[in-house]
Amino acid sequence: MKIGIIGAGNIGGALTRRLAAVGHDVFVANSRGPETLTELAQAAGATAATVEDAVRDADVVVVTIPLKNVPELSRRALDARRPGAPIIDTNNYYPQQRDGRVDEIEDGMPEAMWVQQHVGEPVIKVFNNIYASHLLERGRPPGDDDRVALPVAGDDPSAKQTVMELVDQIGFDPVDAGALAESWRQQPGTPAYGSDLPAGGLRRALAQATPERPRAMRAS
Repeated sequence: MKIGIIGAGNIGGALTRRLAAVGHDVFVANSRGPETLTELAQAAGATAATVEDAVRDADVVVVTIPLKNVPELSRRALDARRPGAPIIDTNNYYPQQRDGRVDEIEDGMPEAMWVQQHVGEPVIKVFNNIYASHLLERGRPPGDDDRVALPVAGDDPSAKQTVMELVDQIGFDPVDAGALAESWRQQPGTPAYGSDLPAGGLRRALAQATPERPRAMRAS
């Protein structure tokens, strides 16, 4: 598949490497232009591209830019992907460290719902609860006792299935985390965040989550 990755930070870089390594045609873009991505692209076996070229005719698009920058993402650019192609949201809200205050999220809107509202298309939430280095290094074959599970939340069954297959391909057990409205269960501050749990443990962690954000994950 052609996979367009918008954002080349820690998670974007790790996904560029992992998805290219399992045979996908990966195009990676950032806000500074493809010339700044030459080293990553060469190391990963991917293609450095503009956002428009990364998304055009893509079978999957990954949005992995700081949450505060999501409103600047062009809806027109996302429309250039293949019809119905899943849009993956990897975002987390870090109000004190990076993003500033977002009133809707402070008032209880899940981060992924806010992203979906701004991109104007359904999104699938995944890859937000694992550290980038672990995403790069801890993939294991199916059935391995040490295989880490990742939650996948979203409302489109077909798109979710496509994304869950990608999660499996890069070495993690996908766990259906329910509707996008339930994606708060994998946000920072919950038992599932940064936990590297197996599938059974992840399901329990998701069930144990509470919607109230810890003080460190709220705007000061």
